[in-house]
Amino acid sequence: MKNIKLVIWDFDGVIADTEKLYLDNRLKALNDFYNLGWDFETVKHHIGGMSNKSATEVLHQHGVTTDSRFWLEVGKLDKKNIKSGFDLTPYIKKVLKKNKYEQCLATGGDFSGTKTKIKLGGLDSFFSRKNIFTAEMVKKGKPAPDLFLLAAEKMGAHPEECLVIEDSVPGLEAAIKAGMTPIAFVGAEIHNTPQYREKIQNMGVHLIFDDMQELYKIIC
Repeated sequence: MKNIKLVIWDFDGVIADTEKLYLDNRLKALNDFYNLGWDFETVKHHIGGMSNKSATEVLHQHGVTTDSRFWLEVGKLDKKNIKSGFDLTPYIKKVLKKNKYEQCLATGGDFSGTKTKIKLGGLDSFFSRKNIFTAEMVKKGKPAPDLFLLAAEKMGAHPEECLVIEDSVPGLEAAIKAGMTPIAFVGAEIHNTPQYREKIQNMGVHLIFDDMQELYKIIC
């Protein structure tokens, strides 16, 4: 692609199919703490793809005021389930290795948890402290553009020179707000539906893939 210098990767739902795991954890905690009776689709609709900070604000708008005890429990569930294992997206290591542009990670997770996932996934050769950007580094997480703009600035690229590879609506919205080119990866189980494709197409996302081998043709 012309004039591209930087590829910005999301992690959960893109590099690994971990988005469902995280939402399952939040669903369990919300129902255990607040007896909401929510199902998975409700949690995905309200806080899918968001950092804990952004999710806290959205939940408050819906009358659910979370506290530190709640998020501590969520963190315990995340840590336990991630360490029990997760699957990398097929062909992702090949794409990361052959990608012809600079690349970085911009995720709604925290730095400590992200480093754990990088190590467990054997991705240390691609991502380090120099090119990992996480939600606690900015005031507002996705769908605000702050995290992507920070990543671009630190990596020495202008917004129009960036491709953002995301799976979630908040992430894609953040990329659009940042003035970057969004690429939607819908290979993860929770997003690989005709309805979801239609939804993100209506947002103005034109590059949509469910197979990393297709993405390989674009950035490698």
